[in-house]
Amino acid sequence: MFSFFYNTGLRAYQLLARAAAPVNAKARLWSAGQHRVLTRLTHALPSRTAPNAQPLAWFHAASLGEFEQGRPVIDAFRAQYPDYLILLTFFSPSGYEVRRDYAGADFVFYLPLDTPRNARQFIEIVQPSIAFFIKYEFWVNYLRELRANNVPTVLFSALFRPDQLFFKPYGGFYRKLLNCFSHILVQNQESVELLRSIGVTNVTLSGDTRFDRVAQTAAAAPDIPVVKAFKANMPLLVVGSAWPEDMAVLIPFLNQFQQPLNVIIAPHEIHDDEITRWQAQLSKPSVRYSHLIKSERVKERKCESVADAIGLGPDDVHSFILSPYRSLIIDNVGMLSSLYQYGEFAFIGGAFKQGLHNVLEAATFGMPVFFGPDYAKFPEAIDLVTEGAGFSVSSVADLTDAFAQQYADPTAAARASRAYVQRNVGATAQVMQTVQSLLHS
Repeated sequence: MFSFFYNTGLRAYQLLARAAAPVNAKARLWSAGQHRVLTRLTHALPSRTAPNAQPLAWFHAASLGEFEQGRPVIDAFRAQYPDYLILLTFFSPSGYEVRRDYAGADFVFYLPLDTPRNARQFIEIVQPSIAFFIKYEFWVNYLRELRANNVPTVLFSALFRPDQLFFKPYGGFYRKLLNCFSHILVQNQESVELLRSIGVTNVTLSGDTRFDRVAQTAAAAPDIPVVKAFKANMPLLVVGSAWPEDMAVLIPFLNQFQQPLNVIIAPHEIHDDEITRWQAQLSKPSVRYSHLIKSERVKERKCESVADAIGLGPDDVHSFILSPYRSLIIDNVGMLSSLYQYGEFAFIGGAFKQGLHNVLEAATFGMPVFFGPDYAKFPEAIDLVTEGAGFSVSSVADLTDAFAQQYADPTAAARASRAYVQRNVGATAQVMQTVQSLLHS
């Protein structure tokens, strides 16, 4: 019965996405990505039935955030098992469209919709030697097919809560899915105890691979001359993954804040009309990132940055072109994690409604981290608050008070946030130990 409703719901989702495609960019991209995806996958992969066919590892990430969480494991797997092909799949356009050219995978595709037929054909085509799912991925038909074909299947960086269906009296259908995983690696002790309470014992407390990923990012963050020029010697607040609900608090705060402060704003979704409204509401001058790097002088010289184009150093660029602006709005996707290196403060969006985004990307660079009130489902945010490095705000007044205190002296919070990340690296090594035992058992 539950299978019938699940499969019917998926088909209804597909029909709705197709109907919305003419007016919704995400639905349009997803529908296009699903078109003949199994045929394209068949043509892309080398023969999986040849006697000398390479083994293949399949990694699946729901979207961009889960990919970044899983990337340390993909990289570690590639280093430890260089003879394996790697297939990376995404469900959401936010992942596929940004990482479709990811060099760490041999093949990158949309995941075909999880119907029984698609799942069966996908496993027949791909013939994975091992499969990985990241954090929250419970595709019924794929998991059943993997188990039926005796494919070792790993869920890592998983996080379980008492309110999930697995732990409800009526959640038997979903509890059975957990038996499809060969091993589950979880972020915290609560998840271990919840799983054991329903008889799932193939569990390891490994931590969150996002700590490894953000530590990697901090160590290898590329220089961005325009951003360095924009910052100059001013204190800088980086706003990451901002939604309208976040900006409803941030804009009044920024308009009334009188101390020296530059701001970088990275929207979670890029909508020109929305950015234009935000710029109109900001009382201090703002500029879009694209308007700087696409100046005529940059285009003519085909340079990577304004600094290259006009042959000046960052300080000169600041006085030449950036000095009127106090807010820089990032109108592209993919560079946010590198922007935090320039900040003294960060505000992370999503905790007023949609769900808090990655606070660790900022914390790894050592700074106070602000966010909205709805963060109870995010252990890392709870930990940062406990450590004195995270600050939850519910209103303009809250943000004004909390920010003023940290602006006066951010040293303790900065030290605490960096130390918190450094203490929690190492989850990737735990995952790879599990992989080794599964592949060599």
